[in-house]
Order: sequence, then structure tokens, then C-alpha cells
Amino acid sequence: MIPQPQDFQAIWPLIFLTVWACVLLLVDLFISKERKGITALLSALGLALTLGFTLTQIGQGITAFQGMVVLDGFAVFVNALLLVTGLLGVALAYGYVKRMGLERGEYYTLLLFSVTGMMWMAQAADLIVVFLALELLSIPLYVLAAFARPRAESEEAGLKYFLLGAFATGFVVYGTALVYGATGSTNLVAIVERAAPGSENLLLLSIGAALILVGFGFKVAAVPFHMWTPDVYQGAPSAVTAFMSSGAKIAGFAALLRVFATAFPSISVDMTDILWVLAAATMILGNVIAIAQTNIKRLLAYSSIAQAGYILMAFVPYGNPDVAPNSIAAGLFYLVAYVITNFGAWGVVIALERSEGRGLELTDYAGLARKHPLLAAAMAVFMLSLIGLPPTLGLVGKIYLFSAVIDGGFYGLAIIGVLTSVVSAYYYLRVVVIMYMRDGDPQTQREPFLDFTTIATAVATVVISLVPQFLFAWASTAVLKLF
Repeated sequence: MIPQPQDFQAIWPLIFLTVWACVLLLVDLFISKERKGITALLSALGLALTLGFTLTQIGQGITAFQGMVVLDGFAVFVNALLLVTGLLGVALAYGYVKRMGLERGEYYTLLLFSVTGMMWMAQAADLIVVFLALELLSIPLYVLAAFARPRAESEEAGLKYFLLGAFATGFVVYGTALVYGATGSTNLVAIVERAAPGSENLLLLSIGAALILVGFGFKVAAVPFHMWTPDVYQGAPSAVTAFMSSGAKIAGFAALLRVFATAFPSISVDMTDILWVLAAATMILGNVIAIAQTNIKRLLAYSSIAQAGYILMAFVPYGNPDVAPNSIAAGLFYLVAYVITNFGAWGVVIALERSEGRGLELTDYAGLARKHPLLAAAMAVFMLSLIGLPPTLGLVGKIYLFSAVIDGGFYGLAIIGVLTSVVSAYYYLRVVVIMYMRDGDPQTQREPFLDFTTIATAVATVVISLVPQFLFAWASTAVLKLF
């Protein structure tokens, strides 16, 4: 296979970011330990330039490398969101790694390589490429989770994430082998062409798809593949957790959508029931167990699990061509709302976390409204958005989600979503009550990039909720070519 010019045109931003990360790894060798902030700024510059290149691809439709990679509206939308996630991740880490004594240049290089793997997930049109992308995004995250060595909690987080992640990846490989055995191909378009309803290999294809779903379920922290999430989120450095909880979810859901909507519509009847159960179980377990948490990192970990359940709702009607486009657009919109809100909440967590590992209990937020009213107001906005209350982006996202699920006829799932949202109000509002109604003397860290990220995400959470049409319209355009 001889690559053609259009092949490189489809992956030009990926090539640029990969080269930038490799060069940055070498340049960092000549940057002194006291000036590693330069490495952070260079990594942010690389992400910003890649984002610019990605936005120039809007409206393009290219199939590259003999159908193994695709560039379409969906890929551009997801890649842009992933690059913004990388920029926010660098902003949160800039001051945090200094304060925690973790200022090593390879942190940012690992982050860039992980973002590259996530972008490959969005453009993968072959199960082999999906597997390679999954490994490229995961291996740097394993290292980053243990980046606070020799702290035992961080090393434990990295080891747990690595072992369970490797185990989950095995399911993807085995599922890919079964799909190949059933259809004779790993290309997503070829799979759907060869998997006609009534085929004798349909059972083998269904088993393969279920195994692949296990791997994706681990990456997005869906029940029952969520067990690693609380311990890893708590043990990993908070800046790493913020990036991981957003970027890995986006990539996981992007692959889930691309693979199932493109390759497995013939088994949508079987998969719909499985996705329904996964979404319901994830929403219920995440919200119920979060009630008992007293550590803010574990609370946000279970919150992340619950939010994965809401996003999974959008994938349930993927086999219905009349409903699926709006449903997937709602899922993409909610992903944006979750990323903005999630990064803002973790920004507040990082602001209160101290080098001794203190400042992570809910009681440490007592008196925050009196001492730092803007920070408390921002956290209140994020908590309201995660519940789905006005005037926040989370409310608009849930309206789109529930409307799409109801249009698909899944009334029971919509009811579960509403009820679990009511349950979530208890533990989210508990944070607000502690900040505003209890006395305390919280210690906060004031860092320019951290403050900017927190304020910007809080403003975006409110402002975009007032004019959400443009974002939903872009999300709708992004999914049209999948069906």
C-alpha cells in the first residue's frame, strides 16, 4: 500500500502533534529543572497550533489509508474537543506540578502523546487502528497516574490502572478476533456489508461486539467496569485525574459511537438492551454510592461514573436511523458540557489541595464562600451544572439527552435518568451547603493559569447555556455522515 497525498491530508494535525511531542521531549533535555514551565508553555503552543489545523478541516470528508482512517465532521468535532481538553489539562498542571514537587518535563510530553492516541480513536475506521489508538492513549495515562512517585497512593493508582487496563484491552483484542472470524474483515464499513441480518455468523459477531463493548466500558468507567475509577482518581495527581476523567471519556465514547454506529447496526436489537442496562446501572450506582463519599476526589470519581451513564443514554437508540442522529448529537453536546464543568470543578479542587495531601475532604470547603467568594461561586455553578439545574450547560445537555431518549421510545430509561438526577442533588448541593453555611478557614492556592481556567469554565458553563443552539447545530452536523 503506497500512501497517497490525501492520506496525509486526513491526518495532518496528528502528524504535527506527534512530531511536536517528539521534538519537545528532546528540547526538554536542555531546559533546567527550575524552568520546566517553558516545557508546559511549549506543549500548550503545540496543542493550540494543532487545534488551528484541525479547525481548518471542517467540512472535509476524506477516507484515507484504504479505509483504515476517516476524516469527517464527527472526527473534527471530537478532535477539537480533545485538543481543548489537552489545553485545559496543561493549564491546571502548570502550577500544580510545581507545588507538589512533580515538575518534570516528561509530564507534558506524556500528555501530548495521550491526546494523540485519543485523536486516533476519533478517526479510526478499522478495529486494528482502534486497538493501536487505545494503547497509545492508555500507556501515557498509566505513567501519569503514578507520576507522584514515591507516594504510595500514586504508585498504587498507576499499578491498578495498568493491570485492569491491560485486562480490558485483552477483551478488545479477543472481540476483534471474533468479529474478524465472523466477517473476514476488521474494517468497519466492510463489517457492516458482510454482516447481513440472518447470517449464520451473526451470533459470533454479537459476541465479538459485546467483548469490544467491555473494553470501551472500562475506558468510560461504565458499570460494571468502573471498579478502578475511585482508587485511581483518588491516588493519581489531581491534574492528571482532571485530564484523565475528561479525555479518556471523550475518546472512549468516540470509539463506541464510531464502531457501533458504523459496523454493528445489524445487531442493534441485541445491543440496545445491553446498552440500556449499562446506562441505567451506571447512573444508579454512580449516584447512590457518591452519597457516602467524604473525600472530594472520590465524590467526583463516582460523579464521573454517573455522568458516563447519562452519556450512554444517547447511544441506546443507535440502531434507529430516524432517532439516532439527534440522539448522538445530544450525546456529543453533553460531552462538551461535562468536559467544561468537570475541568472547572477539578480546578477548584486543585486550588484547595495542599502539598501535604490535605484539603481534599468536604469539610475543608467550609467557609470558602466567606474567604473566597468567587471561587465558591464558581464551584456552586459547577455543582448545579452536574445536577442539571439552571442556568447552566448541564441543564441544556440533559434536556437534549432526555428528549432524544424519549423520542426513541425508551421512557423507562428517561425516568431513571430524571430520578437519579434528583438523587445527585443531595451530594452535589452538600458541597454548596458546606461552602456557604459552615464556618472554616480554607487555604487556597492562587495561580494565574488555575484561576483563569476556573473562571473561564464557570463563565462558559453559564453563557453557553443561554445560546446553546450553535453548539448543538455543530454536533448535529458532526453525526450526519455516520448514518
